[in-house]
This record gives sequence, C-alpha cells and structure tokens, in this order.
Amino acid sequence: MKKYARLFSYLGAYKINIGLYFLFIILAIVFSIVSIGSLPFFLDLIFTKGKAEVIKPEVVNSSQDFIRYISFYLQELVKTNGKIFVLAVICIMVLIAVFFKNLFTYLSYYVLAPIRNGVMNRLREELFHKILVMPIGYFTEQRKGDIMSRMTNDVGELENSVVGTLEGLIKDPLNLIILLGTLVFISPKLSLFLLIFLPVTGFIIGRISRSLKKQSNDAAIKQGEALSVLDETLGGLRVIKAFTAEKLVGKKFDNYNEDLYHIKNKMQYRRDLASPLSEFLGVLVLCGILYFGGQLVLGGNAGRLTDKGFIMYIGIFTQVISPAKALSTSYYNMQKGTAAITRIEEVLKAQVMVQEAENSKPIKSFEHSIEFKNVGFAYDDITILKNINLKIEKGKTVALVGSSGAGKSTLADLVPRFHDVSSGELLIDGVNIKEYSLNELRGLMGIVTQEPILFNDTIAGNISLGIDDATPQAIEQAAKIANAHNFILNKEEGYNTNIGDRGSKLSGGERQRMTIARAVLKNPPILILDEATSSLDTESERLVQDAINNLMNNRTSLVIAHRLSTIRHADEIIVLQKGEIAERGTHDSLVALNGFYKKLVDMQEVR
Repeated sequence: MKKYARLFSYLGAYKINIGLYFLFIILAIVFSIVSIGSLPFFLDLIFTKGKAEVIKPEVVNSSQDFIRYISFYLQELVKTNGKIFVLAVICIMVLIAVFFKNLFTYLSYYVLAPIRNGVMNRLREELFHKILVMPIGYFTEQRKGDIMSRMTNDVGELENSVVGTLEGLIKDPLNLIILLGTLVFISPKLSLFLLIFLPVTGFIIGRISRSLKKQSNDAAIKQGEALSVLDETLGGLRVIKAFTAEKLVGKKFDNYNEDLYHIKNKMQYRRDLASPLSEFLGVLVLCGILYFGGQLVLGGNAGRLTDKGFIMYIGIFTQVISPAKALSTSYYNMQKGTAAITRIEEVLKAQVMVQEAENSKPIKSFEHSIEFKNVGFAYDDITILKNINLKIEKGKTVALVGSSGAGKSTLADLVPRFHDVSSGELLIDGVNIKEYSLNELRGLMGIVTQEPILFNDTIAGNISLGIDDATPQAIEQAAKIANAHNFILNKEEGYNTNIGDRGSKLSGGERQRMTIARAVLKNPPILILDEATSSLDTESERLVQDAINNLMNNRTSLVIAHRLSTIRHADEIIVLQKGEIAERGTHDSLVALNGFYKKLVDMQEVR
C-alpha cells in the first residue's frame, strides 16, 4: 500500500466526506442485516404449525435470547391480531429496512464521487505541473509518446483500477467486518469454521493475482511505444508518404499492437477469474456451513443455536459472498494499478535539476553584461562544454558558430537556465543567475528558435503568449515590426484566425515571423536567436531577416548561426569545437586568421 501513499495523502482534503461515507455505509449495512433478519420470522410464520409456545427470556444475554425475545412478541401479536396482521408488519419492516438501506447506499455514492474525482484531478494536475518544471534535458532522454502514455493511459488505468474501486476498498472490508461480526454474535461455534476457511480462500486468490502487476507494467510500456510511433507518424506523415514507408511504419506499429494484444488478453484472463473463483470458493464455504451447522442442529449439539438462528445465519452469510467477490476483484485491480502508479511516480519523483533559490533575488532589468566564467556542462557523464570564458556586453551581438554537436545550443540554453552549469559560474550584472528569481530571469529574455514553435490557438493568442494584458494595438504593432501584419490581414478572421496544430495552416515564413512578433511584443532586453532563416525560401528569408534585424535593434543578442552571411556584422563571433572556444573575433579578423572559421566561410562562399 506504500505505493499508493500519494493518493491517500490527497484524501486529507475530504475528511468530512470520508466521515459521512463511513456513516452512510454502516447504516446501509445495518438496515441490510435487519431486512435479512426478518427472513426466519417470515418463514416461521408461514410454514410452522402447531409449534410450542415461545417463552419470554428473563434476560437477553445472547443473540438466541434476542431472537426468542422477538419471537415472543410476534407470538403475542398473532394471538391478538392474527397471522395476516403480523405478516403485514413483517413485510412493512422489510420494506422500510430496504428503503433505508438503498437511501444510505445512494448517499454514500453521493459523498464518494467528489473524493474519487478530486483525487484523480489532483494527480493529473500534479503530474502536468511536474512536467512543466522538468529541465529540457529530461525530455531528450524520454520518448514523448511514453510521457504522453503516462499522462493518459497510466492515469486512466489508475482511475479505473484503483480509484474506480475506492468504494469497494472501503465498503467491502467494512461490510465483511460487520457481517462476520454479526455471524460470530449469532453462533461463535459455527463461525470458528468460517474464520479458518476464509483466509485460505484469500490466499488462493492472492497467489493467482500476483502476476497482474508485471503484465500491467509490460502493457503500459507497449502502449507508450505504440503512442510514440503514432506521434512520430503524425509529425512525419509527409516524409513517410514521400519515401513510400507506409508498410514499414505500419508493420512497426502492428508489432507493438500485437504484443499489447497478447499481454492484455493474459491480464483479462486473470482479472476475469477473480469473480467466478471467489464465488465458487464462497459457495464452497456455504456448503460447509450448511453441512456443519445442519449437523449441529439435527444432532442436538447446536448449544443455544435455534432453527431460526441458523436460517438467519445462512441468510447473512449469503450476503458475505457478494462483498467478498467485489473485494477480490478490487484486489486484482489494485495489483493491475500498481504498475501504473509506479510509472507515474517515476515522473513525479524525478529530480528537478534546475531549482529556484529559497531567497531568490529579483531582477527587473539588464544593465551591464552576461559573463561565462570557466563554465563547464556535462549530462549523463558526457562533457558537452568546458572552460567557456565569454563576456557579452549590453547592446552587443555575439554569434556562436561551429560544427553540429559543438555545443552551440547548449551554451545558449544555459542563459535562461534551461540547464544549470556543471562547473564555473554564469553571471548577469555580476550576480550568479542561480541567485535570481527564475521567472524574472526568463522574463528578461526573448527566444526565437530555428523551428517555429506555435500552438493550436489564434494568431493573436500565439503572439501574446505569456502576456495577459496585451492590447490588440500592441499585438498589431509587434506584427508590423516582424513583417507579419500584411499576411495576417489577408486571413479570413485576421488576428482571430486559428492557425491549427503547430501552425499547420501557415507557411514556414509566416510561422517564423509570428514567433518574431511574439518576441517583439515581449520587448526583452536580451535575445537568444537560433538561426531562424536556414530552412526558408529566398523571399521568406529576406522578410524574416528584416524582421530579425528590427528585433535586434538596441538589444543584447546571442545568435546561433548556421548561415554565416547573417552574422558577419556581429560584434564578436565565437567558434566552438568539441565544447571549447577554438577561435573568437570579428568576421574580418577570423577570416584573416585562416583557421576553422575561414574553412566554414569558404564552404558557404561567404565574402
């Protein structure tokens, strides 16, 4: 049960509901016992003739004395009002008892619903917000489909298998305890047989259900893999069709799906075995009680157990079978849900490497410089950057160039603390950035990536991302600076046009100009630009480059350059090789140096 500690911790907010749930369940069980307890008196009234009179017990010391006490008063009612009247009284008692049993059962469901839904709502929120705060590096190691599977399939599995059976996990054990307590009260001798046999049946069910945990974990992994294939297929459908790879991708998905089919079949076989197995074992115990109890009554060795008491005992025991079946099914589901909660906990307990300092300093403006002092960065014991010493003065433009994998993007990601340095210091205005408020630090920066990142929202909504009080006039002005205003006006709904998933309704140049407009609206003093024109046609490149030039005016810029022609006027160019600064200087000085940068210039024919 330790694995479910997080779910149980959420229950603290529902103490009143839990208290009412227990109260209503207990009342429902009591009225259920009352309705069943009327059975032997009904049978006695209908089928017994010429019986000996019941003597009123002097003191009620046991259940049998209590039964005789009720029988005596029913006997007196028969004498004064007749059997038909007593029959009506018994039927009315049963009707009232059943009414209150169902009323309190409904009320228990009513107070339980907010608990069940609230627990899952809290879990989804916590899981999603944990994903939001995890560092960028975490998601480079995880398959996106697997993360989505944990957020959807595993949470859904947990809701169905554990929280969905929360009622049974509370109600059924409580029901069993009260019913078994009543049985012991009616006949301790007969219940001794029952209490010996029930743990044996529980052990048998437990042994069969153990393998469900492993099978559920295997199923969750396969679902994540299949979802990853689906995500990759949707994102790369154009390439798949262009290279006629439909059969290859289809076969890959089919393999995962086929494995999932077999695993789920095995799970279903074992889970479906819970109810019939527990019912058979329950009837087996009932037959034992009928034989053992009947032998006691017929042999005259029943002690103080009367015939009506024995009938009542059997009637109440039949009510034990149903919650026992439900409890065994709940146990199977708990085992099945263990794999889901384990996978969810792996995300929730993952270490957040980038954390805000307890007494973080505010930073409202950028005044002087960004400085890297002997900065090194490693991830999973792989060194990516080492001995980086670099100072970016306010208002200057510094460009990063180098081969693929040289560490350019990683170096830029350190400034907004997408990663934290492994060694050395990164300072802004002379203060280590780890000491600043994380939100305020990132609030000083605007980022334009090589691949435009847009959301399924309106054009205005994407431009004003993160700025709640942006006015239509400000959004329009930002779009004009980014050379986006004209194409936006040509859309049917203008700034209220929905751009589709990832901006699929826009061209590449339009998407990039929108991301630039977003950065313009934020009006940050520091810009981080991953070459935004490398994948565009000539006309779009010119429009986007003009927009970037407008954006960079009077701002401090760190530019990751792929096309060297776009950064020849940078104040300083940093050439990275294998995570270290190999060369640095202006365009002309680096060309004159006739080193690695000169080779890059020659390959791109930049003059």
